[in-house]
Amino acid sequence: MQDAADTVPPKDSSLAEAMRDVKNALADRDDVVVDLREAHRMRLDLLANELAPVFADVPADIDNFDFAVSSGLQPRLWIDAVAHVAMGRDRRTYRFLKDTRIGRVVLGESTDMKTVAGQVTRYVAERVVERQRLMEGGAEPAASAFVRAEVSEAEPPPQTGSAGRKRSTASALLSGLALIAGGALVGLAVSVILLWDRLSAMKFSF
Repeated sequence: MQDAADTVPPKDSSLAEAMRDVKNALADRDDVVVDLREAHRMRLDLLANELAPVFADVPADIDNFDFAVSSGLQPRLWIDAVAHVAMGRDRRTYRFLKDTRIGRVVLGESTDMKTVAGQVTRYVAERVVERQRLMEGGAEPAASAFVRAEVSEAEPPPQTGSAGRKRSTASALLSGLALIAGGALVGLAVSVILLWDRLSAMKFSF
């Protein structure tokens, strides 16, 4: 007669159950990652379509732009070798980023696609103008020119014409009078000291 224990099917070991749970969790996570990636790529494709006229207007001889959405765990809309647009953690915020020597900087960030499209358009325009200036004769980059212009506007222009000459003459006259007054004060102080010594000597002689 066969025992009852032999007729009961063996239960799964605890390790097998744990492995099954891990596989299910990984599958769920992969589904979430795929959904996130697809959502990010869809929004970046919409931004790329918004910027398509801008990309088409770039001169054909300028080949340092990419204008492509990359695949991967985090899709990105590449503008050039150092600048790209990626989606934030909330899946709604467009982040316009640039890699520099001091690290990654944020050039723009907004949930409004048109706002970021305008920022990218400005960036592309600056790069095109900079390239044209360099090709025309080694001119400095456009960004440097913008900075120099801002500094020049902050500094007051030098005075020219008759008004400037009058102010220069007045300043020289005041400086001369101040020098004469200073010399007179020094001479007066020396005279007082000498007279004081003589008066003291006369007093003691009496």
